[in-house]
Amino acid sequence: MNFVPIDVIPLWLFFILATAVCVAAVEFGYRFGKSRHILSVKEKEEPVAAMVAALLGLVAFMLAFTFSMAASRFDARRQAVMEEANVIGTTYLRTRLLSEPERSECADLLRQYTIIRVDAIPKHKVTELLQRSEEIHEKLWTLAVAVAERSPASIPIGLFMQSLNETIDYHGKRVYVGLESRIPFTIWIALFIITLLGMISIGYQSGLAGTPRSPEILVLAVAFAGVLLLNVDLDRAHEGLLQVSQQPMIDVLRTMPEPK
Repeated sequence: MNFVPIDVIPLWLFFILATAVCVAAVEFGYRFGKSRHILSVKEKEEPVAAMVAALLGLVAFMLAFTFSMAASRFDARRQAVMEEANVIGTTYLRTRLLSEPERSECADLLRQYTIIRVDAIPKHKVTELLQRSEEIHEKLWTLAVAVAERSPASIPIGLFMQSLNETIDYHGKRVYVGLESRIPFTIWIALFIITLLGMISIGYQSGLAGTPRSPEILVLAVAFAGVLLLNVDLDRAHEGLLQVSQQPMIDVLRTMPEPK
């Protein structure tokens, strides 16, 4: 799994920390601006407001850019599940082209494999279940080779091996788009720094104008923390509220009766 340092922070704790940091940043900027106002520094509010607006525009751009990256990866994960479910279903159907005992053995292994694909994320045992998936790959391929050696010119067996090869390939694709393709940590750092500077600037402008603290600061902090949380949640395939539905894989599993 492609590990990002912020993965060690649970999502609920990330939201609390992001809210607290945003509030603290606004407060820091407010006190600094207030001290400048008290000292009667000849600093006009209008140019500061223009600079704050420009900085907030940059924050909005970074948030939108990060969200776009995370959303595209989310869509890629959803598409990968659909495609893998289709190819597993095809491979399962083509086990009927095999003779016994390989037919039953391959069908049973594919059923176990589909269960693993459904459970990999919800059970939070990604590494263990991926290793089990690769073991099933090896068993299936060994059975397919044994059948092919007995009938090397068989077209039905060739069709089964083609589907099995695609199943193994889609395993690699799903692992990549789900666990390896992440937003680079450098972009997260840039986003957090620019957001922090934006919050400081908002507080600074308020302090410079001499206005009292507003309860709206907390609302602003919660809103920014919520958007940051949404981006982080979208980027994490292994946890969070925004999870790709495994319904296509569940539907395929329903077509696979348990061995008697």
